[in-house]
Amino acid sequence: MTPNFRYDVEILHLLVSPAHAYFGRTRDGAADVPTTDAEKVEVVAGKGIVGDRFFGKAAHMDAAITLIAVEALEAMAAELGVEPFNPLLTRRNVVIRGAQLAPLLGQEFAIESQGSVVRLKGGRPAHPCAWMDQMLAPGAHAAMRGRGGMRCQALSDGLLHRGSAVLLSPVPLDPDRAGTPSVLRPSRLP
Repeated sequence: MTPNFRYDVEILHLLVSPAHAYFGRTRDGAADVPTTDAEKVEVVAGKGIVGDRFFGKAAHMDAAITLIAVEALEAMAAELGVEPFNPLLTRRNVVIRGAQLAPLLGQEFAIESQGSVVRLKGGRPAHPCAWMDQMLAPGAHAAMRGRGGMRCQALSDGLLHRGSAVLLSPVPLDPDRAGTPSVLRPSRLP
């Protein structure tokens, strides 16, 4: 990957949970599973985030890390006329401010965080589940379509830290469109 574009971003949250919280019927409520909003996480190439429910799972090797733009959640809350959502309720691993994510689908990119560089590959959209209507607000499931973030493959080992970071991208991004719904399709590779 040759990063042509650099974007100053902020990593707001780093969610790590060893188990799934949203499964079964929503009327039964979410599972009570330990969840950490970590100061830093360790990423292992080909496996994901150490301690997370997707770490080293064969079915998730190309999608072990999930990213979401907080601007998408802020826009959804405004559209639904509710208070801002707790971003951790989306169960995405990395909540970031300042980056449009859709153009990174199918692309190799990196996040530089406190001297550590973690290389990722945007895999597929992280589609919302029906649980979002119960966990965020009525209508959130539909509002989150096209802006639920993306699933990524870890291409290198490294650490991600909460706070200021730099996103290194091979394609131009429009940070002003971070909260805008879009049709999420993998970008064409050169």
